[in-house]
Amino acid sequence: MHVTRFSEAPHYEAPNHFDMRCLRLQGKEAGPSTQMWMGMSQILPGGHTGLDGSPMEKLYLVLEGQLHVVGELNGAHQEEVLGPYDSCRFAPGEKRQLENRSNRPVLVALVMPNAPPAA
Repeated sequence: MHVTRFSEAPHYEAPNHFDMRCLRLQGKEAGPSTQMWMGMSQILPGGHTGLDGSPMEKLYLVLEGQLHVVGELNGAHQEEVLGPYDSCRFAPGEKRQLENRSNRPVLVALVMPNAPPAA
């Protein structure tokens, strides 16, 4: 078993993340994990990510607040608003954008693999 205390979770910087504070809860620099890692981000009002894709599948769970999510895959555009305990999956290669359009912080958990799937 590996425990990461929230008070000791390491901060990490993610590219194209603006007005966000990201913490690693499991995996990578937070501790051992062979297949995936878990993070949590606080997104300040007006904070957002870029509309970017990657070869990694991503799972998000909103813990607090309202989060606008945008997905683009194979020319299809989708937008949703997620509230507490709503979750969202972005497929490998799908572009995604997270945005806090409210005046309250959003707290969201993220789980994703350590490496892209084998070809």
